[in-house]
Amino acid sequence: MTTIIRKAALAFTGLAATTGAVVGPIAAPALANDGAHAAPAERHSAVKELDVQYKAQENYYYCGPASTRIALSAQDKTPSQDEVARHLGTTENGTNSAEDTTRVLEDLTGEDYETTVIPDQAAAERHHDELQSDITETINDERAVVINIAGTVVDTDGVRHSYPGGHYVAVVGYRDGGEQVKIADPAKPDRGTYWVDVEQVAEWIATRGYSH
Repeated sequence: MTTIIRKAALAFTGLAATTGAVVGPIAAPALANDGAHAAPAERHSAVKELDVQYKAQENYYYCGPASTRIALSAQDKTPSQDEVARHLGTTENGTNSAEDTTRVLEDLTGEDYETTVIPDQAAAERHHDELQSDITETINDERAVVINIAGTVVDTDGVRHSYPGGHYVAVVGYRDGGEQVKIADPAKPDRGTYWVDVEQVAEWIATRGYSH
């Protein structure tokens, strides 16, 4: 029932077709320290996916534990969802907030994580930029991001993913310099991963937070 998501190396060709779907003017990070004058095509071609173990949530309120476990598996940590749920304090009402996923990621990996909240009803451009930077930096550090979301996004294949009551998912990859991110969704075992524009993801997080 588990799916190992293949880690991809940086790709410098073959992604140009996706750039037409990018929403907004977010600039991707340069690929090298001496890349101050790197061509835009090079900056936007960066892609990275983490090696994670996908496992669907085991009950209707375990999205927080399942997403946190997916993130932990990027660091070869694979506790049971029940164990993660105990650490998170998850109940039938769910997992309280991204503060809890941050705390448990730190506790179970011994590494530093932080929580970033997008407090407003709508994400501003600075939130889009910050989220893109946080995701690319965290994934470049071989760690996944856990996000607490509510609402609806449409992925790059045109499929809607709607969670009006709230949900947790993991971010396990990026492409186009982070303008699109790969979601591992524990509620979708038939379509466990999909790509979403980072601006939509920021709107998905609005009023909530993420662990990185």
